[in-house]
Amino acid sequence: MARSTIDQLLDGNAGFVTEEWAPNAEYYKSIAARQTPKVLWIGCSDSRVSEHQMTGSKPGTMFVHRNVANIVAFNDVNISAILEYGVVHLKIEDIIVCGHTRCGGIAAIEDGVHENYIADWLCIATGAKEAADRIAKERKLSREEKLAVLTEENVKLQIKHLRNLALIKNMHAKGSLPRIHGWLYRVESGTIDVLVDGQGAVKPAAKKPAKGRR
Repeated sequence: MARSTIDQLLDGNAGFVTEEWAPNAEYYKSIAARQTPKVLWIGCSDSRVSEHQMTGSKPGTMFVHRNVANIVAFNDVNISAILEYGVVHLKIEDIIVCGHTRCGGIAAIEDGVHENYIADWLCIATGAKEAADRIAKERKLSREEKLAVLTEENVKLQIKHLRNLALIKNMHAKGSLPRIHGWLYRVESGTIDVLVDGQGAVKPAAKKPAKGRR
């Protein structure tokens, strides 16, 4: 009798304990006592996209938030709480917004969707679609080429949203942290393209001169 998917997952855990956890018990015990992730990851919920596998990193490396089409929403208490906990309490200095090719959410942004909650959520990416529409018209792109552009524009838009959140905006007014990066994961090849290189310093916002001074 074929084993169920749930049974296979539990078997996988047993293998993980034997083959990975036990040989590295000292490391796993250290992160059990205290987490010190270096990166806050904002990615897509797609089942083909695993942030640890694609980067070859261990648990404990990244503080993770995933949703449909890797969106940063202004009114999302969930992502706001994750950001605050990550950058304020865990002192994370790097945030990665990672999109991916062949994303169902991106296709839905392009084609439109009628399900209520999904449609409302994807409205947050309207600016990316407007940019992709303009670029596709100018360059006379095919549908597949346009989806590629839309995927990249969505990452850039979500970074813009992220930088406009009060928490991040106020931190950037004082210094260069957190650094914000935009990546694209290619599911067909396993490679990552850097769309926005956040390793350069963000200049603090210029202070307004006091009244009465020139």
